[in-house]
Amino acid sequence: MNQQIRTTIFNFSALLVLLGASLYLTKLTFAPYLFAVGAAGVAINHLTTPLKNMDYRRRRLQIFNVIASLLLIVSSSFMFMNRNEWILCLTIAALLLLYTAFVSPKEK
Repeated sequence: MNQQIRTTIFNFSALLVLLGASLYLTKLTFAPYLFAVGAAGVAINHLTTPLKNMDYRRRRLQIFNVIASLLLIVSSSFMFMNRNEWILCLTIAALLLLYTAFVSPKEK
């Protein structure tokens, strides 16, 4: 997949995750669906990233991204069950994604 397409999918999915989480707090019925579609987009983006040309550090950070995206999916399932544990899963996923954003080496 082209890098520009991947970036666009990730940005749109992250926007849906943010929108779904904020609208869920207002008790709108379609908010979990927005969150689930966004979480699926983030997961697809992270799960289809090729690992063959990465060094050890980037692979480790990519594994953190995969774990964070799976936590987003678990969080969306908690939203559908009307349980409050989705906040904990979302917080852990956000911390993992924030960590990888700051620690990942810059592209040359």
